[in-house]
Amino acid sequence: MLVAELKSFYAVARCGTVTKAAAQLGVSQPTVTGQLRQLESRYGVELFHRQGRGMRLSDAGQRLMPMVEKLVQQETEIDFRLRDASELREGSLRVGATGPYYIMDTVRRYNQRYPGIELTVAIGNSQGMLQALHDYRIEIATSSFFVDDRHLYRKTIAADPIRIVTHRDHPLARRGRASLAELSDHALLLREPGSMTRQLTEEALASAGVRVRRTLEIGSRESIRQAILCQLGVSLIPSREIPTHPELATLDIADADIVMHEYLYCLRERQPAQLIARFLEMAPAAG
Repeated sequence: MLVAELKSFYAVARCGTVTKAAAQLGVSQPTVTGQLRQLESRYGVELFHRQGRGMRLSDAGQRLMPMVEKLVQQETEIDFRLRDASELREGSLRVGATGPYYIMDTVRRYNQRYPGIELTVAIGNSQGMLQALHDYRIEIATSSFFVDDRHLYRKTIAADPIRIVTHRDHPLARRGRASLAELSDHALLLREPGSMTRQLTEEALASAGVRVRRTLEIGSRESIRQAILCQLGVSLIPSREIPTHPELATLDIADADIVMHEYLYCLRERQPAQLIARFLEMAPAAG
């Protein structure tokens, strides 16, 4: 209420009359008169000398005027900043992703449409990205984990079949498909704990009753790729994540339908924010 009263004070001081001040503020004359009286009576000061219909600042009013003028200028600046933010002319958006495969095109289009927004993309595993979201370290997270949490907004953005990837000289490489049982005699390269690719792989093997001879834990997609190229073993990788390389061979899984789903998450309480809402709208939708 004090801000409204000070705005009336400022308008009257600038315009010289209550009538002109009310017109400038878009309110009624009694509203301006009442706010001035409330301000003066609350603090026991006389801010104006009334001269007919005109109003002249008192000594107390003259001392107050520079501070109120600064307040009004700050309010205008705040209004400009908020309008810029709502129209996405400035700001920052932090995206946490399990990889570039499912989200980078949305990042590209968002960046082109809103060049004033500073975008950052952090890469990690699914669990880490969801934790970063809850910790307010990022605004958007992609994750392969399906989380049913009333505090989270979720959108499915990809459904990606998993395939077997080997070196082209591997015994399985010349075949277009292989069963999970045929992997049992070969070294299997697995991602780190917390990876959904690893979880889906282990669940599929357990469901098929397959025990592989040997497993090697490799902590990143890039390292998995290099390990396959070095003929350390084979791996199960979502289709979009399979690197293009002449030394690699890709096989369908003959006896299982393993699909990696990718989800886009944000905190539901933050979903209406323009920075976040526009990104969610631009992201693809997958069944």
